[in-house]
Amino acid sequence: MPARTTSTPELVVEKQSAKTAPPPMYRVILLNDDYTPMEFVVHVLQKFFGKGQEEAMRIMLQVHHEGKGVCGVYPHDIAASRIAQVSQHARARQHPLQCVMEPASDE
Repeated sequence: MPARTTSTPELVVEKQSAKTAPPPMYRVILLNDDYTPMEFVVHVLQKFFGKGQEEAMRIMLQVHHEGKGVCGVYPHDIAASRIAQVSQHARARQHPLQCVMEPASDE
């Protein structure tokens, strides 16, 4: 009996380079109010945004004089999480400190 040869088609897998775009980034911004102590704002900047004493003071003064200050730029989920943490921390200490985010598309 002759040897049976089976011809199997070759499977060619082409590797496609999938380039993923970086996630959209958002600025987290502290807003000024007339009631939250400056020391508390510095504390928040250090605790939740990892700022050093000097940078926290600079941002706090910007919030105080200009009405708002950028705490950092993060992907949406991280920005939303930081805002929630700051809000919860401020409310627990009876401070009306507000934190918002805006797209950082122009950076």
